[in-house]
Amino acid sequence: MVKIHPTAIVHPKAELGKDVEIGPYSIVETDVTIDDGCLIQSHVVIDSGTRLGKEVKIAHGAVVGTAPQDLKYRGEKTFLEIGDRTTIREFATLNRGTDHSFKTVVGKDSLLMAYVHVAHDCVIGDHVVLSNAINMAGHVTIEDYVGIGGMTAIHQFVKIGRHCFVGGGVRVTKDVPPYVLATGEPLQYAGINKTGLERRGFTPDVLAEIKRAYKAIFRSPMTKAEALKDIKENMTMSPVIESIIRFAENTDRGMIKGE
Repeated sequence: MVKIHPTAIVHPKAELGKDVEIGPYSIVETDVTIDDGCLIQSHVVIDSGTRLGKEVKIAHGAVVGTAPQDLKYRGEKTFLEIGDRTTIREFATLNRGTDHSFKTVVGKDSLLMAYVHVAHDCVIGDHVVLSNAINMAGHVTIEDYVGIGGMTAIHQFVKIGRHCFVGGGVRVTKDVPPYVLATGEPLQYAGINKTGLERRGFTPDVLAEIKRAYKAIFRSPMTKAEALKDIKENMTMSPVIESIIRFAENTDRGMIKGE
């Protein structure tokens, strides 16, 4: 059963799944898909081109799927995709993509807290937690299981690797490699994300290998190329170590510095 408050405005061409609830004064435009079990609270705007997965929750005053804030945008048809069971809290703003990738993507089981801004062509993974008032520019990539503290600004085209934790109130202008804790101004490597990794079942042996790899990259006199060569030659190429190497070899903006 779909429940639509009498004051809500839902375009007749919007597609609503089972058990969708839309609260007072919310607006759902044409070419919107809302899958089963979604909860849209009051005063929410869902613009054309938005695709919501199952059991997505959008809190009061959020604005999702609006046109990108990019002067190059010329009205081309683009999209915003939000995965199953993700929660968007109050007054968050999420823009569609541009013709660069034609979509902005937020993964499954993620939490975007109040006043978060997700710009055009960003890709956010699964199980991501973005704290209050994080603002990201376009083309940002945030991989799975990342946590970021509040009031953080993220530069365009930055990549943040899986299982990271980035401290609050900082500027992220360089890529943050996977499994690390990043804090300070300027942002820098502050060890591995030990607490988060332990919570997700990483064993002590794996944690020790991650720490060893980053010791070579961030806390040795070697250049990055020398450190990666040393890791390849002297460490077991497990999936975790391979992901560190792959990230470091494919960074476009350069990585954050060591302590």
